[in-house]
Amino acid sequence: MRLELRHLRTVCAIAEYGSVSKAATALGVAQPALTAQLQRIEVLLGGALFERDRRGARPTALGELVLARARVLLPAVEDLQADASRLAGAGPDATIQQFRLGSVGVPFLTGLSRRLEKQFPHALVTTQVSWSAAELAEAVAAGRSDFAIIGVCGDAGAPAEHGLVWAPIAVEPIFVVLSEDDPNAGRAEVDLADLARMRWAHTPGDGCFADCFAAACSRAGFTPSLLSEVDIVTCIDLAQGGDAAVLCQPTFRKLPGLAVVPLAGMPLSWRHLLGWLPTSPAAEFAETVAAHAREAYTDAIARNPRYPRWLAEHPSFDPIATTTH
Repeated sequence: MRLELRHLRTVCAIAEYGSVSKAATALGVAQPALTAQLQRIEVLLGGALFERDRRGARPTALGELVLARARVLLPAVEDLQADASRLAGAGPDATIQQFRLGSVGVPFLTGLSRRLEKQFPHALVTTQVSWSAAELAEAVAAGRSDFAIIGVCGDAGAPAEHGLVWAPIAVEPIFVVLSEDDPNAGRAEVDLADLARMRWAHTPGDGCFADCFAAACSRAGFTPSLLSEVDIVTCIDLAQGGDAAVLCQPTFRKLPGLAVVPLAGMPLSWRHLLGWLPTSPAAEFAETVAAHAREAYTDAIARNPRYPRWLAEHPSFDPIATTTH
């Protein structure tokens, strides 16, 4: 006899109802049959799972162990069955079964996922986030992801060693997050040179952003203080306390105690790219995914009211790019 899922369900039912008789009624089986099954399970697992008396059944230490594992395994199996049924239910005319999206921190991942789920209701859309563009590209090349959504600084290229095709989604200026008490917080835009006194922070990445920032500061006539790579929560904390200026995407939501201010002259920019393997089955849907990503980015522009105003003040700047590389 091998341990089966039905045995774990039996153990969970007895624990839930507090007695074998009540569990038997709930399961629609005879009490003697359920008692016999419990005894076989206990022999298989090497010990009693419940202390049983006239007051009911209480789990032993071994029973608690089995219950803890069963309460993890059973929902996982149910999720697997539901996902499998969802994919199988798509039928022979289904065009794609899944979209596995790997992404750095982008403002349009949720919007992209929702659009794909709406257009492909039988497809399973999953996401995985990493700060490393190289890691995401490698995952696509290895078949662990279908698409990589990355960001690169300025005109920097995307990872080239894995043979991925890259489509631009959007290009955007880099803004700065300051404490609302900072003298520059109320300005329409701020010159980088006016922030020479500041310490700086940004979220992690494996590209050339730190070097590009140092070069921009040099052009502005100063050498920046330490540029710290920290998580987004620490970035917000540093900015709110006035301890650092934080470089950010222009879609960054305004939060209490913070001001999001454009940098004059756009000394730094960022490009969002979508990558895929041209020989993969997902390649057929790459342009569709890219189109949805651009639409989702367009929606994300309104997250920070200052960004639409900046775009209106710079009518020659088009954030949405469509040329595939």
